Amino acid sequence: MPVPWFLLSLALGRSPVVLSLERLVGPQDATHCSPGLSCHLWDSDILCLPGDIVPAPGPVLAPTHLQTELVLRCQKETDCDLCLRVAVHLAVHGHWEEPEDEEKFGGEADSGVEEPRNASLQAQVVLSFQAYPTARCVLLEVQVPAALVQFGQSVGSVVYDCFEAALGSEVRIWSYTQPRYEKELNHTQQLPALPWLNVSADGDNVHLVLNVSEEQHFGLSLYWNQVQGPPKPRWHKNLTGPQIITLNHTDLVPCLCIQVWPLEPDSVRTNICPFREDPRAHRNLWQAARLRLLTLQSWLLDAPCSLPAEAALCWRALGGDPCQPLVPPLSWENVTVDKVLEFPLLKGHPNLCVQVNSSEKLQLQECLWADSLGPLKDDVLLLETRGPQDNRSLCALEPSGCTSLPSRASTRAARLGEYLLQDLQSGQCLQLWDDDLGALWACPMDKYIHKRWALVWLACLLFAAALSLILLLKKDHAKGWLRLLKQDVRSGAAARGRAALLLYSADDSGFERLVGALASALCQLPLRVAVDLWSRRELSAQGPVAWFHAQRRQTLQEGGVVVLLFSPGAVALCSEWLQDGVSGPRAHGPHDAFRASLSCVLPDFLQGRAPGSYVGACFDRLLHPDAVPALFRTVPVFTLPSQLPDFLGALQQPRAPRSGRLQERAEQVSRALQPALDCYFHPPGTPAPGRGVGPGAGDGT
Repeated sequence: MPVPWFLLSLALGRSPVVLSLERLVGPQDATHCSPGLSCHLWDSDILCLPGDIVPAPGPVLAPTHLQTELVLRCQKETDCDLCLRVAVHLAVHGHWEEPEDEEKFGGEADSGVEEPRNASLQAQVVLSFQAYPTARCVLLEVQVPAALVQFGQSVGSVVYDCFEAALGSEVRIWSYTQPRYEKELNHTQQLPALPWLNVSADGDNVHLVLNVSEEQHFGLSLYWNQVQGPPKPRWHKNLTGPQIITLNHTDLVPCLCIQVWPLEPDSVRTNICPFREDPRAHRNLWQAARLRLLTLQSWLLDAPCSLPAEAALCWRALGGDPCQPLVPPLSWENVTVDKVLEFPLLKGHPNLCVQVNSSEKLQLQECLWADSLGPLKDDVLLLETRGPQDNRSLCALEPSGCTSLPSRASTRAARLGEYLLQDLQSGQCLQLWDDDLGALWACPMDKYIHKRWALVWLACLLFAAALSLILLLKKDHAKGWLRLLKQDVRSGAAARGRAALLLYSADDSGFERLVGALASALCQLPLRVAVDLWSRRELSAQGPVAWFHAQRRQTLQEGGVVVLLFSPGAVALCSEWLQDGVSGPRAHGPHDAFRASLSCVLPDFLQGRAPGSYVGACFDRLLHPDAVPALFRTVPVFTLPSQLPDFLGALQQPRAPRSGRLQERAEQVSRALQPALDCYFHPPGTPAPGRGVGPGAGDGT
């Protein structure tokens, strides 16, 4: 639909500016080219399929520069459409390869070889346009005579008239040849917008001000503009008259765009993207970005908008030291939002994390393997470097740098260097990565710490024996010393933490990741958590029934607690057991410890031994506590995360005093659990309910 003349005047300025634009008459597209060239425009549009880059067979025409110009395509004297003219500048790239016969026989060339060198060059040039919600591709055929073919020189340009675009829209243009010999050219053209759509800020809020007449009906749409793929609509509403739409500052991202159009047939739509350079929008973008592990090696970055970023693996040692990038030997990889990326890993490790940088600044860091493999381990990372003639060197990654092994330095890895090398040779280290240049190994350090503690305990025992002799000589003070010793033993047991065995039904992989996140969060508290996710090797070797019986017996003997984590699958298994009798169904999977555990969990509940040793839990929005069978509700059943403080209180020692930090610990566990809950209940790519952008309470004038 042609744009009224006064709207063009408002958008482009005063009438002289509008009148200065060249006018094209007629609805048909056209093309023309520089003198000496011949060109032709295909009658219909083509599919936008660039294809892969292929080697050039010889001299070829290639686009070198794109130039745009605004023109008017008018149906009547005062009814015109704004149109974008594009000029593609071309040059000759490549060269003829010398024939083999000429090299062999001293420069004597066959007469047939000279013919293609004197021939003209032809090319099919594609112009691709994208302006939300329109996209199209046109094909231009260009021919250059032999007289103008000079290697590396420009031969002229071909001009396309023209691509119609709405006022205020952003037009992205790509140009390449078919077949494609080089990387495509790209250019972005922002068209002028109408002055009746303005964006203003008011503290933390943003106002969209639409100054239209009271009788005007129009549509307003908010969407995320994507560099690759179609835009993602966020909100749409039909409105009347002047409006002030309020957006919360947390909804702003750089790719959030606004589209406004009159509710008339074939109306022109105005698009603006006003938050591209807004610092708040860029902060919100990185706060909304999430890393998601798909398999052992593959992962992706979820974010509302495309962003320039690069990622690398890093190693996070136990103890709170900064994560150290593994570059080199690995390299930084460019990241594309929502595109699966892979790291060349052989094995996963909870200490391996992913760092995402943008503009040489760390924006995101997550330890993707921690949820499935457990908390951080006290392992040291060995870097093996391979050189020519089978030469290799080893160093241990530490906060101060990479310490060569063996070494006389005073660092921990240097002092244990000989033991680490022996572990590496005996196969006790886990290989994480390997290629021709080197390898990465994770070697456990906890056994050496245990040896040190054994020496400390031996010294303590000798000291205690000497102290006992002194006490025998001074019986009057014996009772006081014994009372102090008993208090020390009790405080040591409390610091060690209570044992907790976590049982669940493996309904699906997403629920397993949620359970792993809960177990990892509980490990940050004074709790020693056991879960089958972290003991798959022992579970497969012993069998589910034997493994659970051993874990349950050890947990209850130490005064620990067994946590039954109920889900729809767990409730179904419990009901099935209660209906089928004591024998129960057989386990179907090698890792289904919950199904196997029912053989000894039920007797504890039937005989009244469960209170004090068992606790139930379920996740909000996944299962209501009333759905848990009545037999298992004889022990407390908590919903998470809404009842986290009470749940953590039940996991404490029975006689332990109620800690004043319980609420603080509950908030810590809730923060660690929230990303896993969001990923489970709102998978990436689906907007969360009640979280969409749109007009708030301030809608209206």
